[in-house]
Amino acid sequence: MLTRSATGTWLPAWVPRSSPFLATLTLTCSMSQTATNGYDGTMLNGLNILPAYNQYFQLTDTLRGLSTASIFIGGFVGLFWAGKMSDSLGRRPALFWGSFISIIGIVLQTAAQDVAMFVIARIVLGWGGAIGCVAGAVYLNETFPSRWRSWGVGLLNNTYYVGAFIVALVTLGASHIGSTWAWRAPSLFQAVFSVLCLMVLPFVPESPRWLVAQGLYAEARECVAQTNFNGDTEHPDCITIYESIVNALEWERKQGQTMSWKETYRRPTARKRVLIGASVGPFSCIAGNVIASYYLGAELATAGITDPQDQLKANIVMNVWCFACALFGTRLVSSWGRKPTALLSQGLLIALLFIIGGLTKKVQDYKGSAEPGSLTYGAVAAMFLFQGFYSIAWTPLLYVYPPEIMNYAIRANGLALSILTLNFLAIVLVFSMPIALKNLGWKMYIINGSWDVITFFLIAVYWVETKGKSLEEIDSLFGDEPDPAHHLESTGIGITREKRSLENTADERPAMQGQAEIHQATEGVHMRGLKADGRKNPASAPG
Repeated sequence: MLTRSATGTWLPAWVPRSSPFLATLTLTCSMSQTATNGYDGTMLNGLNILPAYNQYFQLTDTLRGLSTASIFIGGFVGLFWAGKMSDSLGRRPALFWGSFISIIGIVLQTAAQDVAMFVIARIVLGWGGAIGCVAGAVYLNETFPSRWRSWGVGLLNNTYYVGAFIVALVTLGASHIGSTWAWRAPSLFQAVFSVLCLMVLPFVPESPRWLVAQGLYAEARECVAQTNFNGDTEHPDCITIYESIVNALEWERKQGQTMSWKETYRRPTARKRVLIGASVGPFSCIAGNVIASYYLGAELATAGITDPQDQLKANIVMNVWCFACALFGTRLVSSWGRKPTALLSQGLLIALLFIIGGLTKKVQDYKGSAEPGSLTYGAVAAMFLFQGFYSIAWTPLLYVYPPEIMNYAIRANGLALSILTLNFLAIVLVFSMPIALKNLGWKMYIINGSWDVITFFLIAVYWVETKGKSLEEIDSLFGDEPDPAHHLESTGIGITREKRSLENTADERPAMQGQAEIHQATEGVHMRGLKADGRKNPASAPG
């Protein structure tokens, strides 16, 4: 059964009543760009192996680096207004335009006649992808049921490997086509995720936090009910969640916080939150996975595996393995915590980079002899372990941690900054990596492992743990909360509390008035909850 849901934008919504089913739709919609990114990385991995692709464009190492890195150029440019679009147009319309622009880029990429057209097409694709990635991650963090948020948002970037696995199969199958469709077919199929997003968008609601920011209180409360309680606006926990959102955003408004880029550095607290949250993008980029993500063929060649068909098959196995590790990592992030999972993964990556460097050197020392068979298998095994250990932490954390750390006013722009720095570094690394591998070989792994040591200590010293907390509760970790003396009690979904309907006041309250009633309702619910539960620091719950 579908219910018409007000969205406050030009894009209408007809929302199903079942919250679990709606959660599946919101995840499907949000994951379109991350799946597209995974598809793109593995597609270029496969294309760089394919003789048909290299011969058609007559690629040198420099042109190969440019054609591969050009998507990050578009992403770098697009991220300057990705946050603004998400904040001003709405989360869903921003997702729409991100997917639409991505489809245009994919069509141009498939029809490319020369390197210049291919590069321009990938810049357009990166531009759309940047908008969609920011909007999708912020939308899912703000809309997904809070009790499942760690899992849901963690799965968001795990779908990178879903796209990667699909294109690995497509590229292997298309490699036998005796024409340019050996590389055009995988390129065209890349549009499937963006098309899926456009099909699902009309059946998911707008973000309740964005609606409150627009003064659409009744619509926001209805959205909370749809995403968490099967549409029951009178559920006591629905009222609590709704009030916590309103209280937090009204407090930010009273503090003079705006949605501009200046807000990311205007206050000391904002600067701290942005530095911590935005570190995830660059840390994940320089960890070392760029080599295997885009140049697996060259990486395998340094270990002695040079047959293109063997490299394409290794590409498939790599993505299945990484997806399994990412699922395990999502479980760790949810149950063990963000910071310890990142430290575990980063420590293992450092050790493996040095091991891969040593094994690769041994393989190259024995080049031309029959002895290094065991060394080759050892080097390849270490490469697979590296990608798996990378996926445990950095795959789920990329979109889980930054939106949690940053409050509403800086969430979209802060996440955009995280991905912006990721794209800047990716442009440099993806462009230079084939040249570095050719000239430095095994030494590149040692260099990468050395700078990862610095990253490990930065995480250990500066990151803040957010496990088990709602978005509004995380604000208190940085001193940003509506009323430190009377913050909302968190009880957990399903705990019965006294009902208090705010529907009439929500319907009648103008966007900039009636804040005292909200504070009084919040304090009343808080005090009654304390008396009923008899405890000062209640357990954490969704918000």
